[in-house]
Amino acid sequence: MPRIYALVLLLTLMLPGCSNLGYYSQAVGGHLEVMRVSRPIKELVEDPHCEPGLKKRLEEVHQIREFASRQLGLPDNDSYRSYADLQRPYVTWNVFAAPEFSLKAEKWCMLIVGCVSYRGFFSQSEAEMAAQQLRQQGFDVYVGGVPAYSTLGFFSDPVLNTFIASGNLEVARLVFHELAHQMVYVEGDTAFNESFATLVENEGLRRWLEHQGNQKLAHVVDDRRQQKAAFVELVNSYRAKLHDIYASDLPVDTKRSAKAEVMRDMQRAYLSQQKAHGKPPVYKQWLEKDLNNAKIASLALYTKHYPAFKTLLDEEGGSLPAFYERVKILSGLPVRERNATFKKLSSPVQLNENHQLAEVQSYSMSK
Repeated sequence: MPRIYALVLLLTLMLPGCSNLGYYSQAVGGHLEVMRVSRPIKELVEDPHCEPGLKKRLEEVHQIREFASRQLGLPDNDSYRSYADLQRPYVTWNVFAAPEFSLKAEKWCMLIVGCVSYRGFFSQSEAEMAAQQLRQQGFDVYVGGVPAYSTLGFFSDPVLNTFIASGNLEVARLVFHELAHQMVYVEGDTAFNESFATLVENEGLRRWLEHQGNQKLAHVVDDRRQQKAAFVELVNSYRAKLHDIYASDLPVDTKRSAKAEVMRDMQRAYLSQQKAHGKPPVYKQWLEKDLNNAKIASLALYTKHYPAFKTLLDEEGGSLPAFYERVKILSGLPVRERNATFKKLSSPVQLNENHQLAEVQSYSMSK
């Protein structure tokens, strides 16, 4: 492992440009620090000085990690078999940016991962400084804390204090999500990668809960998922309104006023929707704090192709191995062909046929 670290550091130092050098240096340094403080879970569990509460959570993590590979077919490697306490609430902070009158997220190109729609920082202060520079350039900017990240299998990613304290659901969700990135990753296509990992995360969580026989918690999770789906649908309807405003020939000041009004309407509509259904407004804070194009764009990255991936899984009768093979084939298609396939899989007719198929098909959730 030290040789790999040295190689990565050497590549970093060879990069042209001071801005690139600074960004990559913080990324490499931040990751090396995460790896430095990590310890094997097996070693911690056997340590008599390990705090009982932490020991219990790590034993549960081990069960989740085994389920991920044995039942979900996710990579069976050393990732999430060690633990690191970073003494902070997030491992990284991602910076998203979008033009004032566009919902298209800015992209940055990096080694290995290609072009992505965010920049990640291991320091919140550095993230905020980068965000401020983008604001000064006229961009809408959003900074979000991240509890986990994946090195795509290049390193053995550890379980972190940033998500383990939140309980089994959060651990399972993140472990399934990040391992999905290790299985299939398309360089430069953030929406593909995040939508696929989110589908695996949700499906894995559902199967994990069934495996545990915890129907009560499964209902809670399903209710949360439905609330999130309704929220995303609402945001998407307002995305369309914003898109029409931005594409119009209205004067800049008029566009700016119309944009602000749509944002306010979205907030009011969400609160009204939740009140009508007797549901708590769980996304109220998300809508109230720093709501702008960049924040809306960040949400879309995780859900844009989700319906298409759900269709693929249902077409395979819930078989994850068959689904993964379909996704790998899809990932190898040229961008235009891949997007055309997504559009077809997400069409209303296809989704309706898919829904009918799901109603008549039954399969074991623990295959």
